[in-house]
Amino acid sequence: MDDLSRAKREWQERTLKPLLERYPERKTHFETLSGIPVDQVYLSSDVEMDELADLGMPGAYPFTRGVSPSMYRGRLWTMRQYAGFGSAQESNVRYRYLLAQGQTGLSVAFDLPTQLGYDADDPLAQGEVGRVGVSASTLDDIRTLFMGIPLDQVSISMTINAPAAILLAMVVALAKERGTDLNKLRGTVQNDILKEYVARGLYIFPPHPSMRLVADLMRYGAEHLPRWNTISVSGYHIREAGATAVQEVAFTLANAITYVQTAIQAGLDVDAFGPRLSFFFSAHNDFLEEIAKFRAARRLWARIMRERFGARSPRAWTLRFHTQTAGGTLTAQQPENNVVRVALQALAAVLGGTQSLHTNSRDEALWLPTENSARIALRTQQIIAHESGVTSIVDPFGGSYFMEYLTTQIERGALDYIDQIGALGGALRAIEQGYLQQEIADAAYQHQQAVERDERVIVGVNAYQDDLDADQAPALERLILDPEVEEHQRSQLLALRAERDAERVSAALDHIAAAARDDDEPLMGLFVAAVEAGCTLGEICGVLRKAWGEYRSPVRI
Repeated sequence: MDDLSRAKREWQERTLKPLLERYPERKTHFETLSGIPVDQVYLSSDVEMDELADLGMPGAYPFTRGVSPSMYRGRLWTMRQYAGFGSAQESNVRYRYLLAQGQTGLSVAFDLPTQLGYDADDPLAQGEVGRVGVSASTLDDIRTLFMGIPLDQVSISMTINAPAAILLAMVVALAKERGTDLNKLRGTVQNDILKEYVARGLYIFPPHPSMRLVADLMRYGAEHLPRWNTISVSGYHIREAGATAVQEVAFTLANAITYVQTAIQAGLDVDAFGPRLSFFFSAHNDFLEEIAKFRAARRLWARIMRERFGARSPRAWTLRFHTQTAGGTLTAQQPENNVVRVALQALAAVLGGTQSLHTNSRDEALWLPTENSARIALRTQQIIAHESGVTSIVDPFGGSYFMEYLTTQIERGALDYIDQIGALGGALRAIEQGYLQQEIADAAYQHQQAVERDERVIVGVNAYQDDLDADQAPALERLILDPEVEEHQRSQLLALRAERDAERVSAALDHIAAAARDDDEPLMGLFVAAVEAGCTLGEICGVLRKAWGEYRSPVRI
């Protein structure tokens, strides 16, 4: 090591320095998007690593190199395009189209009223029904949404949080209605309420009852849905809010620690629910840092589960994750460039070992993706899978001096944050104090300042702009939403309320109200019974709002 360090210093003095005196580098210093300094070249002497303890082998602790021994040589990642808009019928058409084009899993986007627990005919839902996702107020909406799609053959991911348990109850009710074996039901429900308080804002209830719902859903899944991931701890929205890669790993795993603690306090066995934990990360622009981020997160989580929580099952140590390319990096200017950004981000996710992937469409900075744009996004994954050659080898960057240096730096930076959050009393207390939110806001501000000072180049935005008239700019097809969706959903709800058994509905809601007042009473089974009786999402959430109240984020000055 001394010889290598000496050789590097001599190279810097005798070879590099004379060159830089004649041809200076483009910048005074280079760093990743997280601010990690980047040297010109790395040698083994720059890397503090025990190859067996820190790197190991694929599919073995600490899983730095991947969760499977063979990775994509055995099975490709799930190609799971996030989609949903308008009515359940319109979204069903898009899902069946994507499946016909080679997609291998579904990812459901719900509209804002659904995510906030309001029915489509609620006055607060006006103007938002079906706008940024599919409207789903009833079991009948879920029937239509998955019409012609076998629930025991296609895995389903649902981006839903505050009312996650109720939407999953609808899927369970549909599976029972079809006679589908619940043991074969595969999918993921996001169910990550902490990141809503931190970054996304789509919460309903205060933290305590919200965490109760999270644990209740996890318990129900462990007992009835052995192949269902009952939580997907999301760093994606934290990153979209402006966090760095280091913060994304740190805050996601800090939230995950809180969920594990909550589940253990609820009496669940860490080795029973641990394998059903999943994660959701962003794939951002800094290609090498993103690959290192995924590797660091995997290693850090394995150590947390084994050393902190005493998990004995290797499956409980593994961090399995879905990735979505970074929507916040897409530009309305020169939207064709977004195809390139998405391809690089998707490649980083694959090289980092993702289990599931959504690739954003080129027009998402402008409007909901058209069918053509969604197809190009899916084809991006398929080209990486079948034409790039990167799926032939496990962890292609493993052993790269710079990659191992960067992986270690991200792990250490994330662990420092996790320790700080622990000192504040854990993720929930840190969120209540505004610590995570402030750290993200500061990082977002610093990034924006760097863009405005032209220290960071965004092609087409602060550099390489086109000076084209509107009629010269490339035209993109636009997805037009049916303006009658809201009225259609209202009429469907009106018909449901006229036809259902009012006494059965009232009894189901009364049972939920009584259970909500008792912290030890399970709720998931009652939700399933309620939606089977014809209760709507808004009615169930209304009962819970009355019992628990609504959360209001504290004003910070």
